[in-house]
Amino acid sequence: MKYEEICSAKFIDRPNRFIAHVALNGKEETVHVKNTGRCRELLLPGADVILSHSGNPSRKTAYDLISVYKPGIGLVNIDSQVPNLVVKEWLQTQDFDLVRSEYRFGDSRIDFYMEKEKQKYLMEVKGCTLERDGIGYFPDAPTDRGVKHLRELAKAVSEGYRAYLTFVIQMAGVTKVLPNIEMHPEFGTALKEAEEAGVRVLYLPCRVTRDAIYADSDQKMAKL
Repeated sequence: MKYEEICSAKFIDRPNRFIAHVALNGKEETVHVKNTGRCRELLLPGADVILSHSGNPSRKTAYDLISVYKPGIGLVNIDSQVPNLVVKEWLQTQDFDLVRSEYRFGDSRIDFYMEKEKQKYLMEVKGCTLERDGIGYFPDAPTDRGVKHLRELAKAVSEGYRAYLTFVIQMAGVTKVLPNIEMHPEFGTALKEAEEAGVRVLYLPCRVTRDAIYADSDQKMAKL
């Protein structure tokens, strides 16, 4: 996943979850935040951020805020569209006969449906941007949708699917994600129940640069 046109700025504040103010070339600029999560430990006054130019002259904001520099970690990509793009690229290296996005199962749309020989797979993808002491945590805001997806994956296992929850870790140096039960205890409970039902959890670390993010893993689905 590569961005075409990027630049550096300084974070000022975030008046709401959709926009932020940054200092760009000595002037204050309003930019779109590509993540509706809280990101409170990242979006701090004075933080170095990376912007991507939208290239759409009809937009109210000319830039998207895509990454934040976190001391001790480096760049953390907070673009909520990235995890599915990264996983799609990664799945293309996994020797499946079929990979399809946005698959309807039950009352949900699951991110990916795959087939290999006669086996059917489902995969839901979650992006992790929250880190504490070298461990990733999800979610950073309550997610009833995430709980619903876990229950759908558990149901899929009972119907013969191999089901996966994949955490895309949008930073370097973190290899595992735990449920953020302080933020959303129900997600932690649903994750435990899903694993007990046979849902498999994958951690997909990423390498993040100023203008790109990609999976930094050689793990193969066939080994799991």
